[in-house]
Amino acid sequence: MSPVLPRTRPEWQAALASLPSSPPKIPAFFFAHGSPMLAFPKDSPRLSSDPVMSHMGPTGPLAQFLADFGKTLLEKYNPQGIVVFSAHWETPGERLVTDYGDPNPLLMDYYGFDQQLYELQFKSKGDTGLANRVVECFKDAGQLARLTNKLEPRGHDGRGFQGPGLDHGVFVPFRIMFGEEFMDVPVVQVSIDASLSPEKNWAVGAAVSKLREENILVLSGGLTIHNLRDFSSFSPSVAQKPYHDFHQAVLDAVTASSPKPLLSLPQHPSFRLAHPRAEHFVPIYVAAGAGLGDLQGDTSIVEQDKAKVKVLSAVYGSVTVAFGV
Repeated sequence: MSPVLPRTRPEWQAALASLPSSPPKIPAFFFAHGSPMLAFPKDSPRLSSDPVMSHMGPTGPLAQFLADFGKTLLEKYNPQGIVVFSAHWETPGERLVTDYGDPNPLLMDYYGFDQQLYELQFKSKGDTGLANRVVECFKDAGQLARLTNKLEPRGHDGRGFQGPGLDHGVFVPFRIMFGEEFMDVPVVQVSIDASLSPEKNWAVGAAVSKLREENILVLSGGLTIHNLRDFSSFSPSVAQKPYHDFHQAVLDAVTASSPKPLLSLPQHPSFRLAHPRAEHFVPIYVAAGAGLGDLQGDTSIVEQDKAKVKVLSAVYGSVTVAFGV
């Protein structure tokens, strides 16, 4: 029987409260970063009439969770920096690490939304020392990495230009988690591996695991269900059974005693329905690597201590997990 996992606000608040305060190593987190729907006006009539907006929008359970999550992270860990990975930035072979200075620019990498969503604000700062430390971690692990700055575009902005910046998988949830002005803790973003290989992205996370001992918070954002071809997939009230089956498979995998079920999720019968492309799912492997370290030997027999993995939110399609608790 699967364990009872937090799906309501009192339950996830209890899970967040149970995280250890000021541990020797900060846990690494896979978090549901949502979408621009989180930034819709709270008085939008669609919030009550559209089941997807009511679940994924600014008054839904994910928005509520993110507000509680961000507050908990700052109170329990008082981090000296945040290193964040996002489903929306992938590079082949080489990790790019932002060295944007103050403030971090925003890349509004979405299209077709109302003008007000292109006027969103999230003021944060980078840090060259932290960015260089991240590059050093990758090089120590035998991986390629380099800095990127404001002069190097990384994608197409929905406002009509190629540009640098934190993407919406970072600044949209961070606005809820930390507020629209967040200048106390530097934020550095790192690309995931474009191979979308679970093992390679696990290794990406493992390379930066030592940062957890240096009071640096490692966050990796995506979604456990993400099918833009079928918007019903984003709401539990209208999603078909295969989506719910995959949601449960994710929860079973992260609470298993071995990493094999987690690594095997791309072979689940409903995986390609839940993720026509895997970029929103593989960030969970980055977080697992950062929290649990390198995979050793045969992953079919490597056991992980269940106490080191904690589901903080089991909300449909928006699972958030702490690794290395």
